[in-house]
Amino acid sequence: MILYAPIVSAAVTCLLTALFISSRLGRALQDIPNARSLHDAPVPRIGGIGIVAGLLCGWLLLPSILEWWLLLPCMGLFIVSLLDDRKSLPVYRRLSVHLVAAIAFLGGSGVLDSHNLLLAFPLLLLIVWMTNLYNFMDGSDGLAGGMALFGFGFYGIACLQANVELAMLNFSVSAAALVFLGYNFPPARVFMGDAGSIPLGFMAAAMGLLGWQQGCWDVWFPLLVFSPFIVDASVTLIRRTLSGAKITEAHREHYYQRTIQMGRSHRLVALAEYALMLCCGVTALMALGQTWAWQALLGWVCIYGALMYLLDTAWERFERGPSRIG
Repeated sequence: MILYAPIVSAAVTCLLTALFISSRLGRALQDIPNARSLHDAPVPRIGGIGIVAGLLCGWLLLPSILEWWLLLPCMGLFIVSLLDDRKSLPVYRRLSVHLVAAIAFLGGSGVLDSHNLLLAFPLLLLIVWMTNLYNFMDGSDGLAGGMALFGFGFYGIACLQANVELAMLNFSVSAAALVFLGYNFPPARVFMGDAGSIPLGFMAAAMGLLGWQQGCWDVWFPLLVFSPFIVDASVTLIRRTLSGAKITEAHREHYYQRTIQMGRSHRLVALAEYALMLCCGVTALMALGQTWAWQALLGWVCIYGALMYLLDTAWERFERGPSRIG
């Protein structure tokens, strides 16, 4: 029965997304272009409703692993984020809910056993950062859905032998994301909104810590799998902080945003990111349990450094514009 969980998640996500996309709800929850946007016309942001509903239906087939400390934080984040999609909430209210969700997960899951209490604060920050990071990176057609498809897919593959139910839990997320991509791949007909990106970010951190706790992978594995999002969002935040910019303001300074502003299409950026996600995930799987895992991580540090240098150089040329001609 548990093997049907991803199928149920995909089916419900497909049905509800198709139902809501042109409904009154879809017209009420429109993503209106702003300073951070890369789209020109309003787009329904109801994809997150379909994704989360699909996950819940699929997860009903996994009762032995579906604990309150995973379900309740996800639902709380979904409800508050849906309200934020409808009417923007103050930052402090959203962050308060993110903190409560992270504390509930850490307190109930047992990730913080007697040997890991010193990690409480760093892990709390990690969960809150991942929760928001996913939202920051949800700004281009097909990007966040693709990261969910690949990221949770690799989670599922990595723990398939050690814990089938945890694998199905992750495959359910990946399956829902795959269906959502049918509506979100460029040109997007629907966005997932905060109601989708915030719970997905939380689950990326939560599932990563659960797999680590249960011995499915080393602590570095989730970081490498989701590194295409982690690196872009983290480096952008650090740079904006150092420059004195207000980090809560909408902006278009992420690497994927700048690439699109330089003339690359949403489709091309999505496909390039998928290639990066695939390479990171395959490397992470191959390095599990290997003595050369840290060399692989160092190699990816060098790769990201080179990619950022190339993009920064291209952006500087783009900003100079016509001045470089003649």
